[in-house]
Amino acid sequence: MIRVLLAEDQGMMRGALALLLGMEPDIEVVAQVARGDEIVDAALLARPDVALLDIELPGRSGLDAAADLRTEAPDCRVLILTTFGRPGYLRRAMEAGAAGFLVKDGPVEELAEAVRKALRGETVIDPALAAAALSAGPNPLTGRERDALAASVDGATIADIAASLHLSESTVRNYLSSAIGKTGTRNRMEAVRAARRQGWL
Repeated sequence: MIRVLLAEDQGMMRGALALLLGMEPDIEVVAQVARGDEIVDAALLARPDVALLDIELPGRSGLDAAADLRTEAPDCRVLILTTFGRPGYLRRAMEAGAAGFLVKDGPVEELAEAVRKALRGETVIDPALAAAALSAGPNPLTGRERDALAASVDGATIADIAASLHLSESTVRNYLSSAIGKTGTRNRMEAVRAARRQGWL
């Protein structure tokens, strides 16, 4: 049996996925979590062969958790399953060591087969998304520019961002200015939206 961990914050979607995958003769869902910060602990406890992770989860993103699993549970293969087929997300998933990236509107048979392929060591990527990621090019934002934009999300002031990132206000302004330039936007909130659309944040 292929042991699967499922991380999805929407209860109905999580239940449906668990039920559908459980109907496959060779797949067993051994753990389900609704939060990204519960993924690693659940994986260490349940020892799944494959972890199916949503990206946008409370507590911690599925992409960050995927990177943690590579270190904490290296035998567990990771598949990212998301509503948001953004090119930047695909690149970040691959950088985090994910074995595949699928969008949720595909048929369940494809998902089950992707689980099997991941366990065999194959990489599974939605073809349309792979083409979009290649044409989009790499993420132009540095890690610190991403941090500054992410800290801006709730309308935080420059002083708030500087305090949360342990940087000076002038350094934060420089990072935000650079990010605004790279995203071709007029202000930091537009830059946040543009970066999110691309999957860079």
